[in-house]
Parts: sequence; structure tokens; C-alpha cells
Amino acid sequence: MRSTTLWRLAALLTFLAFAALPALAQQDQSSDPVAEAARKAREKQKNTPPPKKVYTNDDMPSAPSSAPAADSTAKPGDASTAPAADAADDDKAKNPEAYWRKRFQNARDNLAKAEKELDVLQRELDKDQVQYYSDPQKALMQQHDRSDINDHASKITAKQKEIDSLKQQLADMEDELRKAGGDPGWAR
Repeated sequence: MRSTTLWRLAALLTFLAFAALPALAQQDQSSDPVAEAARKAREKQKNTPPPKKVYTNDDMPSAPSSAPAADSTAKPGDASTAPAADAADDDKAKNPEAYWRKRFQNARDNLAKAEKELDVLQRELDKDQVQYYSDPQKALMQQHDRSDINDHASKITAKQKEIDSLKQQLADMEDELRKAGGDPGWAR
């Protein structure tokens, strides 16, 4: 009889121990400072008002233009394209330095873009000349018909002519600036 009582007592103590574990675990969580901080942060976030709207220049309506909009169907000789030419002349008269600097910067940007495109075309041509074709049909065709290489060569020639033209335009603009009596430093 004594052994059954011991077994019952042991089973009762084990049951009580397992029943007390969830209570102990919850007590450990409540004493965790990180959990407390997270709980407080959630409470604070619920109580804060939403952020206020910040207005920028993009949100503000733009001022109406005083010049009438140009008609998209206008021809180059029409009188409606004259305001654009007059605006350029007004810029030239009001601030000649800014006008000339802008013109030279645009010309230099176009020249730099054309030179980069020429560089890309030359690299593609070099790649095509060393190309290896795993397909024997393609390799045989390229031995007799080098159309892709010829196309790249013609594009390179056209781009070099375009670069020469842009360089000539820059030189002409420098002469035009000198004749207009502007400072040569505006071309830099």
C-alpha cells in the first residue's frame, strides 16, 4: 500500500509541476524588459496622431504662362513660331553671357554624346570581327557575307562625319561669338 501512495503522491507532484509551468513562463515574459518596451511602443504608436501634410513646390499650382501656347500643327514659316525665336533673341539681349554659355554647353553635350556612340560602335565592330560561331551554318555564312561587320563600319563612318560636323559647328559658334563682341571665356 505504501508504494501506491508514493506513486500517487509522485503523480500529483508531477501534475502540479506541469500545471505551474505556463504560469511561470508568463511571469518570465512580463519581467522581460524588451517585451515591456515593445508593448509600450505599440501603445504609444496607437496614440500618436498621423503626420501632417508637407507641401512642396510640386504641390503648388504653377503660374499661368503669359505667352500663348504654340500650335502643334504650325509650320516653320508660320507666325506662330515667331514667339520662340523672339524668346531666344530676348534671352540673348537680356543676358548674353548665359545665352552663349548655354549654346556652347548644348553643342559640347551633343559632341560628347556622339563620341560615346562612336566608341560603342567601334567596340561592337571589334567584337564582331573576333566573333566565334558555334553553329557551322552561321560560321560559313559569315565567311562569305560579312553584312553585320559592313553595317557597323558604315555606321562608324557616318558617326565620324557627324562628329566632324559638330566640331565645325563649335568652331563656327566661336567665330560668331567673336563677331558679336562677346567674351571668349563664354565659350568654355
